[in-house]
Amino acid sequence: MSLARLDSVAQNLSETLLKSGLTISTAESCTGGLIGSVLTEISGSSRWYVGGVIAYSNDIKKNILGVPQKILDDHGAVSCECVEAMAIGAAKVCGSRLSVAISGIAGPDGGTAGKPVGLVWTAICLDEIVESFKDVFDGDRQTVREDAAIKLLERCLERISRQ
Repeated sequence: MSLARLDSVAQNLSETLLKSGLTISTAESCTGGLIGSVLTEISGSSRWYVGGVIAYSNDIKKNILGVPQKILDDHGAVSCECVEAMAIGAAKVCGSRLSVAISGIAGPDGGTAGKPVGLVWTAICLDEIVESFKDVFDGDRQTVREDAAIKLLERCLERISRQ
């Protein structure tokens, strides 16, 4: 069911982006390209989807997206500070006005007391103004990834509507 919902939200985003004239880029860690994949499943996506970076490793976050090493050292990859820097980096690297970023712990392992499995941080950058969000999702690895992607794209729609 999550994938059908994800496709539906992506389709709504597609229509909204076309109407607004915005282009979007993605910076993904825990979703491993899921968001870029669902967006590019839509016919005509090349009119509004510029590209993305799958930044699974901290080296890619730092060297491609420009996340400062200090953020990774002080806050970790799954943090507000990291996803905000990732979103800014994606907009710059891809040349889009709008970008989204996501980093989390999809599980089933990797969680800690302070950062449990299911913790996901996301960010939306529109015209260099960044908003970030923290969620904790239940379910298995795939469910966490899909639910996080849905929530991020829904928030992206909300953000565009406030433009």
